[in-house]
Amino acid sequence: MNQGTPMPDLIANSLPASIGVGFKSQHFNDILSSPHPVGWLEIHAENYLGEGGRPISQLQHLRAELPISVHAIGLSIGGEAPLDKEHLARIKRLCDWLDPASFSEHLAWSTHAGNFLNDLLPLPYTEKTLKHVIRHVDHVQTILGRQMLLENPSSYFQFSESCYSEPAFLNAVVAQTGCGLLLDVNNIFISCHNLNMSAEAYIDELNCTAIGEIHLGGHSTDVLEQGELLLIDSHAAPVADTVWTLYKDVLKRTGPKASLIEWDTDVPEWSVLNSEVMQAACLLEQQRCQSQ
Repeated sequence: MNQGTPMPDLIANSLPASIGVGFKSQHFNDILSSPHPVGWLEIHAENYLGEGGRPISQLQHLRAELPISVHAIGLSIGGEAPLDKEHLARIKRLCDWLDPASFSEHLAWSTHAGNFLNDLLPLPYTEKTLKHVIRHVDHVQTILGRQMLLENPSSYFQFSESCYSEPAFLNAVVAQTGCGLLLDVNNIFISCHNLNMSAEAYIDELNCTAIGEIHLGGHSTDVLEQGELLLIDSHAAPVADTVWTLYKDVLKRTGPKASLIEWDTDVPEWSVLNSEVMQAACLLEQQRCQSQ
């Protein structure tokens, strides 16, 4: 196993330190004609595993204009079973053709007994889990020939058997595989609210030098029977003020980083999404000036 740095034959993350958006086909013309273009785009790998059609045609055009980040959601990095070889092979074909600036996946599992569960499910942070996550990350990076960024999940409960905090678990995976981190600031805020933890303490414990990309998104709320407020990672709303504040705190520790606006459900008009992009760009530029 590698000890904390990408192996020489792995293609490293090369996203520019600017603001990107998750690409939606209805925004194709807006993105190309916008007077304030985004710096890069993210696609979900599983939407582009076909051989042709409109999605591939649009992507072929976009890759000539902007750096592309490939974000997978179905590899089940945290699952106990071996990775799906056919699915990983399809993602490799996509990456070989597209040559993305970044590749990422989630610290979660989504398969069991050959069934795909269409969700990103949580993990107990134990030595056993750490071993198979490390094994899967190593396998993905070896097959793709690329460094992978691993995204922190949003959490709604804790496992009693966990012996690592989430930041410590992520740090251990990074140290043993040379992968990077995709830090979802909204997920940190959600998890720390739901589990009554400190978001600032979470970031303090995390190896922020490993962060290669940042995600920003909106969340929704639900009221439990006891009257407690539960936050849900819905990607269906503007970034909350509290998440913007946390983002500024992260940037103070990392300096300017590639940052993405996620809005995957109830997708708004481009003008609404672009206003989120401009707000993030303003904060990123402020940090850039302070870093000089």
